Amino acid sequence: MRDDAAMKYVVLFRGINVGGRNKIPMAELRKHLSADFEEVSTYIQSGNVILESSLPATKVAERIDAGLGKAFTLDSDLVRVLVLDKEAYGEVIDQAPEGFGSDPDTYRYDVFFYMGVTAAQVEPHIVTHPEVDTVTVGKRASYHRRIAARASSSRVNKIVSSLSYPGLTIRNWNTTTRLAALLAE
Repeated sequence: MRDDAAMKYVVLFRGINVGGRNKIPMAELRKHLSADFEEVSTYIQSGNVILESSLPATKVAERIDAGLGKAFTLDSDLVRVLVLDKEAYGEVIDQAPEGFGSDPDTYRYDVFFYMGVTAAQVEPHIVTHPEVDTVTVGKRASYHRRIAARASSSRVNKIVSSLSYPGLTIRNWNTTTRLAALLAE
């Protein structure tokens, strides 16, 4: 039964179903989350969830964090969760640079969501190749565009070895906007 005070959230998991590690079948994740939350749905296999709860976002994240390790065998301390309500997720969409995502035949577009870090903490670790990469830093995420044909020359991946990397989860622009549409339904 749906709680009329429930809010809809996007939940982004970091570190599950990546490179064969921390495998969590989405059907099992939905079942696990449905014990505490309403209207749980997943989108693709990389840890994207839409759910409803009457709890605030911080409490939803705490509850998910507390139960995840008990329900699933995870081999990494890097598994984290980010919970955003419609307003916060809308800020991520709205702060994207003009035209971001509009030319997928030429560019690759990724959104680096901040998880417990700030733009000021992430920005010093962003390295770009001026002929390949363009990065715009926003309040809740940074927006990375790189020339698809020259993606191997991109330096954006250097952030992986930085201290801020554990505080990021990455989604391509198609996934980011699809989640916004699901949140709006």
